Amino acid sequence: MDNRTIMHVDMNAFFASVEQQSKPSLRDKPVAVIGAQQRTVITTASYEARAYGVKVGMTVLEAKKLCPDIIFVAGNNKKYTDTCTRLVRLYADYTPLVEVYSVDEAFLDITGSLYLFGEPEDIAMRIKRKIRRNFGLTCSIGVGPNKLLAKLAGGMQKPDGFTIIHPGAVSEILEELPVSELCGIGSRLERHLEAMGVKTCGELGRFPVKELENRFGIVGKRLHQMGLGVDESPVVPVEDTPDAKSVGHSMTLEKNVSNGEDMDRYILQLSEMVGRRLRRGHYSGRTIALTLRYSDFSTFTRRCTIKEYINDGFDIYLAALDILRVIRLKYAVRLLGVSISNLVTNYCQIPLFKKDRDRVAIVQAMDEINDKYGEFSITQARLLDRYQHKGVIAPAWRPAGIRKVNY
Repeated sequence: MDNRTIMHVDMNAFFASVEQQSKPSLRDKPVAVIGAQQRTVITTASYEARAYGVKVGMTVLEAKKLCPDIIFVAGNNKKYTDTCTRLVRLYADYTPLVEVYSVDEAFLDITGSLYLFGEPEDIAMRIKRKIRRNFGLTCSIGVGPNKLLAKLAGGMQKPDGFTIIHPGAVSEILEELPVSELCGIGSRLERHLEAMGVKTCGELGRFPVKELENRFGIVGKRLHQMGLGVDESPVVPVEDTPDAKSVGHSMTLEKNVSNGEDMDRYILQLSEMVGRRLRRGHYSGRTIALTLRYSDFSTFTRRCTIKEYINDGFDIYLAALDILRVIRLKYAVRLLGVSISNLVTNYCQIPLFKKDRDRVAIVQAMDEINDKYGEFSITQARLLDRYQHKGVIAPAWRPAGIRKVNY
């Protein structure tokens, strides 16, 4: 893992920039991308909007107060995932080792590319020029001896920046750097470290490993390494990504609901979406989970494990309803989620009864139609007037495999 050169590419204000590029009337104006639902928040703001203090997670009203002229655009996930897929193909011109970290970020291991394309800065400038020319977008690029430091470098100059952290400069850069600047240390962990007298990466690197392990378990050693700027994790291309451990979807409801009947179609739609992804990846599972978030934002999950492995959305739906029936709702529900785990691949159980064989044939036919004409082109009759839900892109999204979601 020594002597690596890792690049981190971070697209600037990605969703908003894609919208501005596709709609010239939005260019150079304060734009915020929001969800399609009535109850939504800002998912990305253009830099023109950020100048007014608009941030991700704000409500529409909060953003409007800060920037009265802001333009709200409902997100188009298909547009963003298509752009990401094309960007990955561009990166692959420079190295086969491309890891999609999120829809707008990627790691590239360019160690072996230096002999072909020159210095890291030369490669970064080539990628920047191609992205601007082919997509009309900008990105910030960071380079370092590992993924941790490459991502840190990528955030140092935004937008449209380039930063390289050389191995010899790591100690100096980290000495006074707040621990919160490192990817993987959130506000909660930051507070715990501060209570232990650790505020900077330099202090974290010098803190006794045993004490960190006593406090945080196996994560303690990882924290110590992060404080020293050490990260041995490889860049993992999409085709080498480990098998998924679970598949799920969730949605924030258009309005709070207070009984199971109101949740019925939401759960059916979520279950059908989960089933589609399972079958596309040749997975089946038998542990179904139902997640509920109350109106007070408290969230919990209940699970059940069934005897047979399944990947039919309707079977998942029936299992989720069984879970719901034993839950006594305390408050109205604002979010629902359905997921399945305990997965196996290429599970084959030949149906014994004709009605079961007919059901398998029907599902296969529906999949073929939906693959050709788009999701929910054909579906359960009770979903014909289904709740439209496009949601936001999950952090686990990838441009291929089980984590890919067709929008």
